[in-house]
Amino acid sequence: MNRLMGHNMMRKDGQSHLAERQAIFPAVSPKTVKAHWTGQFQAHADRIIDAVAPAGACVREVALPFSAEWPEVITGLTNMRFQDMNAFSQRHRQLHRRFRGRSARRCHAATAGIDAAIDDMAPVLRKKPDQSLLGVMLACGMPMESVRANIKLAISGGQNEPRDAIAGTVWALLTHPDQLGPLKNGAIPWIQAFEEFARWISPIGMSPRRIARPWTIGDVRFEPEERVFLMFGSANRDEAHFERPDQFDIRRDTSKSIPFGAVARDGRERRATHDLCAPEELPPCRGRARADRRLGIPRTAQPAGRLDELRRAGDPIWCFSRDGIPFMLPPARPI
Repeated sequence: MNRLMGHNMMRKDGQSHLAERQAIFPAVSPKTVKAHWTGQFQAHADRIIDAVAPAGACVREVALPFSAEWPEVITGLTNMRFQDMNAFSQRHRQLHRRFRGRSARRCHAATAGIDAAIDDMAPVLRKKPDQSLLGVMLACGMPMESVRANIKLAISGGQNEPRDAIAGTVWALLTHPDQLGPLKNGAIPWIQAFEEFARWISPIGMSPRRIARPWTIGDVRFEPEERVFLMFGSANRDEAHFERPDQFDIRRDTSKSIPFGAVARDGRERRATHDLCAPEELPPCRGRARADRRLGIPRTAQPAGRLDELRRAGDPIWCFSRDGIPFMLPPARPI
């Protein structure tokens, strides 16, 4: 990971992690999100959904472009198309499965493409700083190798989870139509549908970690430098904390779920809202979010009752990225 992407903030602990987290905070603070980003995300969602063609595909025409366009604006790489952002993100994701041969060459090509985009935008943002991640990191004088690593982190970890959560929640509601009514009449907030889906099918199912000090859980002993997997997807279906955990139920209390994991930084336990550890107020990468209800999932349903017409085109084709979930979307406007 470090060899391909550089040493980013998620691979650092203590003061070095905190310093970089504080450096990006002006780009993702609650105030910035409310005043600067929310309107842009809303505009992206409106434009994408209104342009959906008859018999369009939810994943390909809604979830994917929305989840790939927000990293363009928030990273500051507005010189990239969403198709390129998606391609670079998928190449980086291959690193988690294999890093050799053609896969390694594709990963390096993706990294080189992001570096080129950064090189193009850096002079622009040095001359006229903005509130993007690239803009604030350059403004604070962060070393360029760290800037590059953290931009790649935002791209590789910030697109796939929102895409899967948007499309997956729509799929869950279509397969549980009895739970759609309370959402549409306002009895249950839309964010609860997202939170329950993220518990039920966790966007980040597991995370690898290194044991830092001797520890015992139950009768299992862990020693320093051992490698472990934290299985968030399993924890979110723990029968000790959730009744009927294998069922999708938007009325459920999800406060004990950890759909995006939990990380310890500087001795404090925090819920990690996405791979970049941005604050929870940032809508496209939120964990326990206080979200603008119009974004993402609910926006798909709101115009002209379009979720009444939304239907499945067939059974899901489960694959590594879940790109095979077929949906059929109605026209944006009556024809």
